[in-house]
Amino acid sequence: MYARGIVIVCVLLAFSACGIPRYVPDPDTHIVRRGETLFSIAWRYGKDPADVARWNQLGDGSLIHPGDVIRLSPSSGSTRPASSSNRPAPKPLPKVPTQPPPPWTWPTSGKISVEFGGKPGTGTGVLINGKAGQAIAAAASGRVVYAGSGLIGYGQLIILKHNDTYLSAYGYNASLLVKEGETIRKGQRIATMGEGPERKARLHFEIRRNGKPVNPRQYLPAR
Repeated sequence: MYARGIVIVCVLLAFSACGIPRYVPDPDTHIVRRGETLFSIAWRYGKDPADVARWNQLGDGSLIHPGDVIRLSPSSGSTRPASSSNRPAPKPLPKVPTQPPPPWTWPTSGKISVEFGGKPGTGTGVLINGKAGQAIAAAASGRVVYAGSGLIGYGQLIILKHNDTYLSAYGYNASLLVKEGETIRKGQRIATMGEGPERKARLHFEIRRNGKPVNPRQYLPAR
């Protein structure tokens, strides 16, 4: 039995040394996991969802499935979609012009404890202090494009799409009161405040313009 084990180990080592090709994912691609959406993938990599849809010829981006390979940058040559499925490729999206920002309001009461780019936190938004269970409201009218806890570093997160240029995000929630696909009005309660970094009751609030984080203070009204 011992000799047989030695033989198996030697065979495995021999195969590993033979240069058998292994799949190495392209760093400019992402493999879709269960529960992910086009918006959550674009958010993770700081990309404009419209661009990601266009690069992959995904139409509005609603039809992606676990296992699909999503390109995260424009193809240098072929216009073939990066998706791994055999679905017919829809027509690519036309370039969307930049749209104006919506009228914003503060998503909750409380003092900003960590400014944009600061730590602790992701650095892509601001941290607003508050109390556990405090109401979190939509900073502008829009549609829920993500509601869940699949993005590392944000806790329970809500992402709202306000137009084709602006998105906002609300992280570290204790509970989510809305679901993906819902249309939300400005000031509507969407979540309750949970614990952020340092186990303090905080809201992570973020605004993105064409997929890139911007300082929310540039858009929020003075108070």
